[in-house]
Amino acid sequence: MSKIYDEVLSANAGYAGSFGDKGSLALPPARRFAILTCMDARLDPARYAGLAEGDAHVIRNAGGRATDDAIRSLVISHKLLGTLEWFVIHHTNCGMELFADEVIADLLEDDLGTASFDGKAWTNPHHHGGHAAGHFVKWHTIGDQARSVLQDVRRIREHPLVSPSIPIYGFVYDVRSGRLDEVKAASEAGKAAA
Repeated sequence: MSKIYDEVLSANAGYAGSFGDKGSLALPPARRFAILTCMDARLDPARYAGLAEGDAHVIRNAGGRATDDAIRSLVISHKLLGTLEWFVIHHTNCGMELFADEVIADLLEDDLGTASFDGKAWTNPHHHGGHAAGHFVKWHTIGDQARSVLQDVRRIREHPLVSPSIPIYGFVYDVRSGRLDEVKAASEAGKAAA
């Protein structure tokens, strides 16, 4: 196995050894809210939102976008597990700002291995042939963070399965300061119905 594999299992053994009474945490999140955010490794929602295990649902994907699957998770979070408020949190310096749909599709068609970025352009170090399927995927890239937060909050708010009673807040996390900056237009668009 790999070094990473061994490190993960070793860390898990230590965690399980001090698990304590966490096995008795309730299924619904104790603080009754959910966060939709990016998968970026620099983001630690537990720290930037003051969460402990069992507090909230955290849904993550590339860019923190309101994809069909993210909305599916949010609807389940509310309908079956009682969350009453939602946060959409994108972040500065996001990798989803560094390419467009056609760029990743062309890279994947050329080769399925990891591409390289030189600060200006993406390239494949190898050209072993990939697959054209990437041209049929909506990658949900980001051109402007505040605009994408607003788009996502609106998409969630307008979804027919989202209760109008749920307030949806929009933020951009600053990776250099750790600060959450509210996108006022997004939070306004996400206001709960009176």
